Amino acid sequence: MLATRILTATALLAAFLAALFYLDQKQFAALVALVVAIAANEWSALAGAGKITRLAYAGASVLAYGLFLLLPELARGLMWGAFAFWAVVVPWRLARGLAPTPVLWTLAAGLIVIVPAGVAMATLARDLLLLLLGLIWTADTAAYFVGRAFGRHQLAPSISPGKTWEGVAGAVAGCIIYAIIWASFDPELRARVQGVIWVPFLAGVLLLCALSVLGDLFESALKRQSGAKDSGKLLPGHGGVLDRIDSATAALPGALLLMQAMGAA
Repeated sequence: MLATRILTATALLAAFLAALFYLDQKQFAALVALVVAIAANEWSALAGAGKITRLAYAGASVLAYGLFLLLPELARGLMWGAFAFWAVVVPWRLARGLAPTPVLWTLAAGLIVIVPAGVAMATLARDLLLLLLGLIWTADTAAYFVGRAFGRHQLAPSISPGKTWEGVAGAVAGCIIYAIIWASFDPELRARVQGVIWVPFLAGVLLLCALSVLGDLFESALKRQSGAKDSGKLLPGHGGVLDRIDSATAALPGALLLMQAMGAA
């Protein structure tokens, strides 16, 4: 399973890098729209929606994504709304455990999960997007391997028994190391992050790390409620598209706001 997971991740990374550096802005936005559609279809399936509803939901998600791309003055409000959702609503919801959730609420939540992340991905500069995704991937990878090696204390046993506090600690350590290397070798970021600015910079990194963990847990809760192991079967070793982007859906809107606050986006 691990070998399949690594091979799929390698192929996905190669395809993503090719798209990132060889597609123009409109082509890349169209590719993101496809990801939004697939993720929305998987989300609505986990919510228990029928086939027609899933198709309509995927279409509505893509239309909302396109609308906010065409109206960037509204996109900032969308990012703040998504950030509030992840920082306030999701922790409250997860604290309640696996309480039954109405389908309409789950579908509404899916729009807040998927659409802002897609808009952020299409809005961020390509090099900045890659570096931010690298931070999220580092958190995921460090949590996975540290959790497997040293995990003893479960993070949320009723939602995802395999996730541990040791894994979270690994994610935090990985993100801090990544951020220090990034700020040390990126000339533009190095010029901005000096002296006491390191404190808010690393605090922002830890916030994005925490959001990525929440994204993972929130999708795990949805899968647990629906009785599904994965969100789909499209990606061998990973499951569905949502299984691969769950952390990014939570972290990217906040990342865009942080980069804008720093004047880097």
